[in-house]
Amino acid sequence: MTPLLYIIFNRPDHTERSFERIRSLAPPVLYIAADAARLDRDGEREKTEQARAVTEAIDWPCDVHRLYATENMGCGRRISSAITEVLSNHETVITLEDDCIPEPTFFAYCETLLDRYRDDTRIMGVSGNNYQQGISRTDASYYFSKYPHCWGWATWRRAWKHFDLSISRWPEIRETNQLKHFCESERELDYWIKMYDYVQEKQVDSWAFPWTLACWLQNGLTVLPDANLVSNIGFDGGGTHTNQKMPYAELPTFPMNEIVHEDELYRHTEADRYTDELLYSGPWQQSQKKRWYRRFKRAA
Repeated sequence: MTPLLYIIFNRPDHTERSFERIRSLAPPVLYIAADAARLDRDGEREKTEQARAVTEAIDWPCDVHRLYATENMGCGRRISSAITEVLSNHETVITLEDDCIPEPTFFAYCETLLDRYRDDTRIMGVSGNNYQQGISRTDASYYFSKYPHCWGWATWRRAWKHFDLSISRWPEIRETNQLKHFCESERELDYWIKMYDYVQEKQVDSWAFPWTLACWLQNGLTVLPDANLVSNIGFDGGGTHTNQKMPYAELPTFPMNEIVHEDELYRHTEADRYTDELLYSGPWQQSQKKRWYRRFKRAA
């Protein structure tokens, strides 16, 4: 059984909602990772303590590991180091943050596909996220994307070994224009170059962007469901990076009671173009870019 890594911080209300779903599924192996409060945030220590207290209500047989920081590590280092620690003890991990509410079939979906693609190095992860706004992309239950969405996802030790939080190769990658191989337009390329500049300059505190780069450098793909399996409730102003209403906030979820497998392994370019337009370099996102950058900088 793949262990569940549950990430919490300073939102006890969100923690209560997501932990209730975890309780209903009763995972037998549970890692709970929590960052420490930031010293310059009034009242944050109390909120972190309240969030941790929620997870004390484990009333099922469970092997529990608590990875609690004593000093604030920041979002990027706290989450990535927790994933690394779990994968030092296990071959696979399912990761869920406190603002992510999974559809109950999400866990079986992850387990099935972790097993199916365990030894296929073309696949870097399995995500429960779908941002196609109701558009079905396949007759199967899932498709393959260049985007490793991480609001409820899973991976293997053999994939995570390529992760580099500091993106130490970025100067070389930028100089040789390697990102052009992964982007389909100058607009998209410009977005990612600017974002990785911010990451390396430590103006953006994120593990997700370095993970995306790691996947791309391996020419890796991520399994995405054809219908959404995880809803993010963190767009109410309390999240570190999700504090404004977005078009993909609190999306409905749909059960995947039967998994129909893909016969061929290929990237769904049309779906990825749609995702880029919605989430990354599209006109709406461009209009919000300065707000995003300012917010990421404040979180660093």
